[in-house]
Amino acid sequence: MDFVGKSKISFGISLVLVVLSVILLITPGLNWGVDFTGGTLMERGFERSISAGEIREVLGSLDLDGIELTKSVIQPMENNRAALIRTQILTNEEIEVIDAGLIEHFGETDVRRTEMVGPIVGQELVKQALMALLLAAIGMLIYLSFRFEYRFAGVAVLAVLHDALIVLGIFALLSKEINSSFIASILTVVGYSVNNTIVIFDKIRENMSFRRRESWAELANKSINETLTRSINTSLTTLLAVLALFFFGGATIQDFVLALLLGILIGTYSSVFVAGPLWVSWKNWDDKRKTAKARA
Repeated sequence: MDFVGKSKISFGISLVLVVLSVILLITPGLNWGVDFTGGTLMERGFERSISAGEIREVLGSLDLDGIELTKSVIQPMENNRAALIRTQILTNEEIEVIDAGLIEHFGETDVRRTEMVGPIVGQELVKQALMALLLAAIGMLIYLSFRFEYRFAGVAVLAVLHDALIVLGIFALLSKEINSSFIASILTVVGYSVNNTIVIFDKIRENMSFRRRESWAELANKSINETLTRSINTSLTTLLAVLALFFFGGATIQDFVLALLLGILIGTYSSVFVAGPLWVSWKNWDDKRKTAKARA
């Protein structure tokens, strides 16, 4: 398959997706979760052992206009005879509706405390996540430059940024909540994406040792095709596990798994259709520059 020959199409698709993602991040923007914006903290005690799933089911049955209570963070305590419920900011009337629903389903409920709280991580988490991405990018640049060459390193970092930005754009489009779990999923996607890319780059480097008269495009195409089965099999087996979590893992981790699902799909696409052809374009440009310099 001529992946490099179709690079204009793949570059065009990626450019459109990245531009749309940037626009979506500006407007309407990301839907920041309770971890960043703060919310309401309710501690309730029960007469019997109550699981987090039972509490979440009750919250989901309540009719509160515009409030998605199934996304609440529920922390069981005291052998499930008490729970901390952290949700978005609620009015007194909405809190009363929740308490009434808990009493109706679980009997007498002890209202231990109700507090309006600030973000758990807020700006500090954003700074730490950005720092983690920055350190990961620097680490990849150093390792890949040492292990391969600086062009491989630059392309790998660009591919990772491409994947993360598109996932963020889709979450903005779907108005999915951005919380600490999402940050963890993005970091996981970064690792998965760069691993796929390195496998292809390693094959390119190996084939460069036997290069005779092949062009950079022919060399890259050969390497991508030789690793294509591995890329497809790895992605498919990972997707099966992620899809099982998406459909059967419950509402609590659904957004986290969705980010992983999108990241795997986009990461596989960028590794095959973007990273290799981008490296070829860089090599060709570098060769032309050196030729023009030699003639001058």
